[in-house]
Formats: sequence, C-alpha cells, structure tokens
Amino acid sequence: MDDPQALDVAVIGGGPAGLMAAETLAGAGLSVSVYERMPSLGRRFLMAGRGGLNLTHSEPLAAFKTRYGPAGESLSAQLDAFTPDELRAWAEGLGQETFVGSSGRIFPRALKASPLLRAWLGRLDAAGVRFHLRHDWTGWSADGALRFATPAGEVEARPAATVLALGGASWPRLGANGAWAVTLGEAGAPLAPFAPANMGVLAKWSPAFSERFAGAPLKAVALTLGEQTVRGEAMVAAYGLEGGGVYALSGEFRRTLASAGQAQLFIDLRPDMRRGDLTSRLIGGRAGDSLSNRLRKMLKLSPVEIGLLREAFGADLPRSPVGLAQAIKALPVTVTGTAGLERAISSAGGLKFEGLDERLMVKARPGVFAAGEMLNWEAPTGGYLLQASFATGRAAAVGLIDWLNRQP
Repeated sequence: MDDPQALDVAVIGGGPAGLMAAETLAGAGLSVSVYERMPSLGRRFLMAGRGGLNLTHSEPLAAFKTRYGPAGESLSAQLDAFTPDELRAWAEGLGQETFVGSSGRIFPRALKASPLLRAWLGRLDAAGVRFHLRHDWTGWSADGALRFATPAGEVEARPAATVLALGGASWPRLGANGAWAVTLGEAGAPLAPFAPANMGVLAKWSPAFSERFAGAPLKAVALTLGEQTVRGEAMVAAYGLEGGGVYALSGEFRRTLASAGQAQLFIDLRPDMRRGDLTSRLIGGRAGDSLSNRLRKMLKLSPVEIGLLREAFGADLPRSPVGLAQAIKALPVTVTGTAGLERAISSAGGLKFEGLDERLMVKARPGVFAAGEMLNWEAPTGGYLLQASFATGRAAAVGLIDWLNRQP
C-alpha cells in the first residue's frame, strides 16, 4: 500500500456499521470520507435510543451467536473479533458507562443514544473523518467512480476502496430504503429478497376490542408458534400484536404464513403456573362472582388478558375451572399477515454471504466491502442487531485495509 495519507477511502452510510468502519479506517491512517443520504447521521441509532439503547447482550458468546440462526456461522468471525465485552469497552471509552439490565441486556447509563453519538462524532471529527450529508449513492459511473445525487446536482468520487453500509429496507424514513439492491444486483452480487423482521403481526380484532385495548401490554407471557415457544412480552396493537416476544418468532411467522396463508399463535397468559394450579384457584372462587371477577381476583388477570380471552372464544369461552385453565394456558390468536417493512424494526434479506469473501468484500466488485444490515442476516431484539452492525462495520474496514495492503 502506498503512503496511507495519500489514499482516500469512502464509507457510504452514516449508521453504526458505517461509523465504526470509518473509525477503524481513520485509525489505520487512511483519509476517510463518509457519505450519507439523510441530512444528519445516525438517525436509526437515535431511534433505537428512544427505547433505552440496548447496545448488546451479556450472555455467553457461544449462545449469543445462535441468535442469528443460519447466519450465525457466517457472522462468527466478525463477532469473535469484536465481542460484546469489546463493544462495552468502546462505549465506555467514549465516556458512556454501561450496565447489565435484569434481562441480561446491556445499556448505557444515560439510557439514550444522543450522548454516545455526540462523543463518537467528535472523535471521528478529531481523526479527520469528513462527512458529506445529503449525498444519495446512485451507483458507479462507466469508469468506476462513485456517483451521488445531491441538492447541488450529481457529484462523483474516486476512492481507493469503499465500504458500503447502507442498511436494510426497514423504516425507510430514517434513511435505509434498500434501493442499493438494484445496483448491486446489476453488478452481479447475489441477493436474498427483503422481508420484514422483528415486525408486528396482523390479527382481525373486533372494533370494540381494538378500540379499548390497543397499546395495552401483555407482560411475562409465553408465545407458541408451531414447535417454537418464547417467553417475553407483547403488546396489543390496533392491527394485531407486536413486542419482543412476537419479534422473536419473526422467521417462523414468515415461513408459516408463506406455506399456509395464516398462522395459529397460542398465548400462555400464566406460563409460571401449571394448569392444575389454575384450576384449583378457579374452583376456590366465590360462587356469586362474575367470570371477570373470578379471573381478576383468583388469577390476577389484567383487563386486556380478560378481553383477549373473550375475543378469542366469544360465546364459547369456557365457564368451568378446567376449561378456563386450558384457555388461559393456550389462548389462540389467528395471525393473517405481517406488518410491512415500513413498520418493521429490521429486515431480513440482502447481500448473500456467498457473494462476499472472508473480508466481506463483494466478489463482483473488488475493492468494495459491505457491512451491517445490508448483509443477509437477522436477529431478535436484545442487543443482537447493534452488535452485529458494529462488528461487521469493523470487520469490513479491517478487510479493506488488508486488501489495500495487498495491492501493488
């Protein structure tokens, strides 16, 4: 590689993966330009901070990797090279102390993204990273230059190498719209179609139920779809259900809906109680109590849980203690579809790993590397999304540096 200060490299995308790539490249002495189509950087990162900024998770790394399903093997090297512990140390190096929550999730003490992002951008600025906002990448020119649409017209750049960190296709109003897939597909890169992940699901609530309970939480429930059961929380939405427990079943929902047209979800409202214990409590209720009072007093069911039972069973809601216990342990909800990409927290699909080398270089475009949610992986919420974005951003930058070092 020539004198690194004479080499310009580009990072396209100003989210966590792109900014981590820029930091790594600048740390190697390269001259780095970051291009972002939005008017500001890190918009999805800031949105994630509205929920406390779940940076990563504290579970052992071997278990951590399983959360990525089939893509876990492809991401293994990147996660080994930048672990959750290293992400915590990085955040604390920016003055943002972290802590482990009761669920094992890791958050900054500030419980928001803006202080970390400000400190990070300050570090990048001090390292000489240049930022070009409102630069929408439109592909390559005939001679290989990067092309950008800007408010002032089209501009071109000719870096020595490029990291693409353009995100997936969810929440397009925050910057990532998946439009890059057409360009890379035309270049010969293999792609998996985009699909919503960590998304809500559709259910046909009655107007009365939807109006009364939209926004009501279902806490500490168990959700079963096919052979898969997850513990967590959910929330009734006007269109159906959303929340962490639902998101964890995203892939199974998509597969079931694709094959059967609908999916039968079962909710266990009291997963820590056995059916026999529920029956015994219900038998002990006062004879004169209404059904709602029995459920509220004897089992502490919330209004939304009682409402769900009535919604699911209607006039067929069992009155006997045995039948009620069974209904509480396996409340059926017919799911008819998924919320779209515009509402999904993340997306599945994107660049297939078979189209990348071990350095995350796009085989069809030597000198071009890819990172973050552009890649064909998905994971549940819980810190896994951000961890993989940071780790692959760093890995793509390390791969770019290695590639440059091998050039004559």
